[in-house]
Amino acid sequence: MKTRYYVSVQGRSVLEEQGAAAYEWTIEASPETAINLRHMLERIGEKEDSSFAAYTYPWPDTPEDVVNSGYQSQIDKVYREIYRLGTEETRRELQRIGYGAEQDKE
Repeated sequence: MKTRYYVSVQGRSVLEEQGAAAYEWTIEASPETAINLRHMLERIGEKEDSSFAAYTYPWPDTPEDVVNSGYQSQIDKVYREIYRLGTEETRRELQRIGYGAEQDKE
C-alpha cells in the first residue's frame, strides 16, 4: 500500500505529516521505499562531509571534479527516485528544472 510522503532534499527528510517540516516534493511510496529514500538522503550528507574534508585537507593531485562527482552522483540518484515516486505535480516541477526527462524515455 502506498502512502503520501513529503520529501525535503535540503532537510534530508521523508515525512508522512505534511506540516511537520518544510518540504520540496510530494511522493507516493510504500513504507519500505520511503525508508530507502531516507537512506539515500543520508548518503548525500555523507558525501557532503567527505567533500568538505577534501576541501579542508586537499590532496594536490585530487581534481575538484573528482571531489564533487560522488556528491553529484548521489544527488542525481535521489532526484531520479523522487521523480519515479513523485506525484504528477512533483514530476512536472522536476522536469521543469531538468530532472526526469530521461526517466520518461525508459
